[in-house]
Amino acid sequence: MKEDIVIAQTVAWIKSVVIGCNFCPFASKVLLKNSIRYVVLFEATMEKVLETLAEEMQYLDKNEETETTLIILPDRFEDFETYLDQVQIAEELLFNLGYEGIYQVASFHPQYLFAGSEESDAANYTNRSPYPMLHFLREESVSKAVDSYPEIDEVPNRNIRYAHEKGLLYMQQLLVNCIQ
Repeated sequence: MKEDIVIAQTVAWIKSVVIGCNFCPFASKVLLKNSIRYVVLFEATMEKVLETLAEEMQYLDKNEETETTLIILPDRFEDFETYLDQVQIAEELLFNLGYEGIYQVASFHPQYLFAGSEESDAANYTNRSPYPMLHFLREESVSKAVDSYPEIDEVPNRNIRYAHEKGLLYMQQLLVNCIQ
């Protein structure tokens, strides 16, 4: 699989799921500004992901016009529990490198499963993506966006209601359509 295909599928997911379902009310602006950086790591080991993470923090430090980075792992970390270990280690690395409060990590995975939820819960699709990925956001930008958005605390509940209203088959098909 080629890098440009992985990126195109990821962009399709952002457009049809993240923005189309309004799961993130801030994603549209960032996509329109073309300020998302896509980094595709094939055959990534945990060490390679951490090395890339450190490089991306430095990249974001030097490139303020880039709002966010998605590190996409198309052929690794298929197991959700192993992926969650990677997310935790990535968060620890952010802290150890002195980036806590500067950047934050959001996580997306094809098998995303909220704690206590069933595999068949459509709400899991609010965080399901075509590939495992780590999303790095500028903390300052997140704070500004959150401060400017009315009832920000209601967004997760609204997303869950939306996914439940649309149903599991609808949410599954949206994701499948991104990779076809």
